[in-house]
Amino acid sequence: MLANQLKYDLLMFSRELFYLVFTVVVPPVTYLFMGELYGEFMYAGGLNYAETYTPSFILLITFGVVFFAFGFNKVLNRSTGVEKRVSLAPVPKKVLLLSDILKSIIVTSFGYFLVFSLGMILYDLSFQLISFLVSYGFFILLNASLLIISSAIYSFFKSINGALVFSIVLFQVGMISGGFTMPIERMPSFVQVIADFNPLYHMNQLFIAVWNGQFVFESGTFMSIGYILSWVLVALLIIRFAKKVRN
Repeated sequence: MLANQLKYDLLMFSRELFYLVFTVVVPPVTYLFMGELYGEFMYAGGLNYAETYTPSFILLITFGVVFFAFGFNKVLNRSTGVEKRVSLAPVPKKVLLLSDILKSIIVTSFGYFLVFSLGMILYDLSFQLISFLVSYGFFILLNASLLIISSAIYSFFKSINGALVFSIVLFQVGMISGGFTMPIERMPSFVQVIADFNPLYHMNQLFIAVWNGQFVFESGTFMSIGYILSWVLVALLIIRFAKKVRN
């Protein structure tokens, strides 16, 4: 039952041009475009372009998939009555939820391997099995955190229009203040302030550190981890409250 539902969900995702463009097409194309512009630059920690922006754009794909194909899709189903019809279907809710989560992980993992492959082919990104596995494990943790945060945020929306406008604005703000376009320290001061409150920025910095074997436990690291965990904890409370209200 789960396999059939997952197959159906992946098929429906592949037919949604809006999701594909914003989540699977735009980040890799931007990764290549920026590589042409800034491929020769060096970044914080003595890292080159591929070492800095490969994990960043993997996270950007994850952010896009989770917030559009998971969070926004929940609002779409809720507002069009699909969610109510599904609740009457013979497929258990747990199977539907698990299929949705697995779909997000599969699509984001595809993005992971796509961007990593582009980095190896075009920018001589090195492959080390242990580092690769550790990075992928951390990537799954970030995936789970974003799924929880997305579920909480989109539980507030009941209309498609409001959720769509919010999603587009959020994607732009997240991309700019998350450190995906250029280093935050080179941004205007107001963007740096937004970045401090943006969990994506903290996830991005941690992911870059883990990816390049530069992760160390220091005050900045503890602050970023604590900030992300705070978002996840608040999101879990919101999800629990929203569930009680619906019941």
